[in-house]
Amino acid sequence: MGKDSAAGRENASQRFMRATGKLRAIFGPANRSSLVHDMTEENKRLLAQREVETQQWETLRRPDGSTYVVPKNPEDQSLR
Repeated sequence: MGKDSAAGRENASQRFMRATGKLRAIFGPANRSSLVHDMTEENKRLLAQREVETQQWETLRRPDGSTYVVPKNPEDQSLR
């Protein structure tokens, strides 16, 4: 018996996931959820919190081209 029914066939993403199983064991699973959805209120609050947190830091560049992050206000201990 072959895989003639549509329910028995794998779509392209399922075949890809099966074929890359060993790679996923090393690099972790792929995200299979949809990227087109509305943000929940909880996610909006978390995003706003993360944006506030990132504004407290600045990136400095060393003469050799490497970068590092330092607090804009060293006396602010709210997030540390």
